[in-house]
Amino acid sequence: MSGHSHAANIAVKKAKQDAARGKIFTKVGREIAVAAKNNPDPNTNSKLADAIAKAKAANMPNDNIKRCIAKAAGELSGDNYEELTYEGYGPAGSAIIIKALTDNKNRTVDFVRTAMRKHGGSLGNAGCVSFTFTNMGIIIVERTPDLTEDAMMEYALEAGADDVISEDDAFEVHTSVAGFSSVRKFLEDKGLNFFEAQIEMVPQNKITLEGDDLAKFKRLIDALEDLDDVQNVYHNVDLPEEEEEE
Repeated sequence: MSGHSHAANIAVKKAKQDAARGKIFTKVGREIAVAAKNNPDPNTNSKLADAIAKAKAANMPNDNIKRCIAKAAGELSGDNYEELTYEGYGPAGSAIIIKALTDNKNRTVDFVRTAMRKHGGSLGNAGCVSFTFTNMGIIIVERTPDLTEDAMMEYALEAGADDVISEDDAFEVHTSVAGFSSVRKFLEDKGLNFFEAQIEMVPQNKITLEGDDLAKFKRLIDALEDLDDVQNVYHNVDLPEEEEEE
């Protein structure tokens, strides 16, 4: 099992998550609420169980998680969210996919379109770039003294994972979309700590941007990720490691 790493620097990524914890909790909370809407039992709702695992990986308190589920179950007042996907192009023809959860579709598309235009991008039609991405389960497991590379490989093979990439401070486990929930649960039951656990859209090929194009692209991604309604932003740009570590 080997391949190209999805995460260049797990420790840095985790630090960024910690710095933006409040916003992350809000975004993950929406995912939990949507997943729990028709079935608030994670034992029989794998989508909800996956959302809870994602929340725990972001260090979201159990009370917050329970509150989100209660809202979705109608025990508390809450908003109804719908899932939206936008596709488009950034500077130099870069490909961007935006996943959103919103209670106001018109507001969200207006904010996304404005951010794209302001920073050299444009929205496209559905399917314009998604064919160049692959849906994949990504589980980033904390590397500890007790968790050796051999042990991680054995766990991953037994769980049915597709790939494992070894990093200095983490293991990156790749799964199919269909196998994500079962692999996640297997590793969770082994007591492993996750930095990240979610379905992601991974580009089949990456492009390199330089100079003004790179600067514009980074500003665009920052602007999109800062929107409250936007859950995830995926793209095909190979960002230099020094850019990842800023």
